[in-house]
Amino acid sequence: MDNKKEMVFNLIKLLFISVGGIIILFPLFIVISTSLKISGAEVVFPPLLIPRPIAWENYVKIWQVVPFFTFLKNSVIITSICLIGRLFSNLLVGYAFARLRFPGREVLFMICISTMMLPGIVTIIPMFVLYRILGWVNTFLPLTVHSFFGNAFLIFMSRQFFRGIPIEYDEAARVDGASTLRIWWEVLIPNSRSLALVISIYSFLWDWNDFMGPLIYLHSQEKFTLALGLRTFMGYISYSWNYLMAGSLVMITPVIIFFIFTQRYFIHGISMSGLTGR
Repeated sequence: MDNKKEMVFNLIKLLFISVGGIIILFPLFIVISTSLKISGAEVVFPPLLIPRPIAWENYVKIWQVVPFFTFLKNSVIITSICLIGRLFSNLLVGYAFARLRFPGREVLFMICISTMMLPGIVTIIPMFVLYRILGWVNTFLPLTVHSFFGNAFLIFMSRQFFRGIPIEYDEAARVDGASTLRIWWEVLIPNSRSLALVISIYSFLWDWNDFMGPLIYLHSQEKFTLALGLRTFMGYISYSWNYLMAGSLVMITPVIIFFIFTQRYFIHGISMSGLTGR
């Protein structure tokens, strides 16, 4: 009897998971379906879930009707620079808060964490005014420089991770004559690969999908990123939803692939970034 109840429970659970999975994946299916429709078929009612005929050429035309390769190149440049900046700044600052002893350390850390309560929308106008005075508007600088100054959430995560690494590693290296920076670079960084991957995932998602930043600071089409460049399908070729969905699918594919190959490191890094340690 207990086996039957357990079997029924597992079937019900499987049913709910399956329905939930279908609901979650249905929008992606619509994107794929629309991207393969010929012009005009994407607005037919009732909508065709399976396009007939299948227009594979849409994925070729998106590179021809707009400078899609330029958008892709700009996104790669900005995302790569921000990734390097966030890895360097957050790992270094997190190490300082976790391992170094200096006056006002806890106060500075609380001030840093408190910035997470400040909505990003509040800083948009002051930051734009600052960047305009510096002459950085319509350049990549407003979208990349900030990454070299740390992020409160990633600093907190780095601090907690480093606190979970035994302090004996530092002490042994210091006995051998290693400096503070050398301990960070040669002892802690090699033991922080999962943390670095977690930071990389967050950084990649934030900058690859960023729309508001490029919209505010970039005015020339040759500087547009993918997220902003997709809007050109809604202006230059009169709301061609099939091209827009094809471009969107090309844009999200690297994100999906990146997460598939790094998800186990992501979960491990989160689990190692708790409140344990010294």
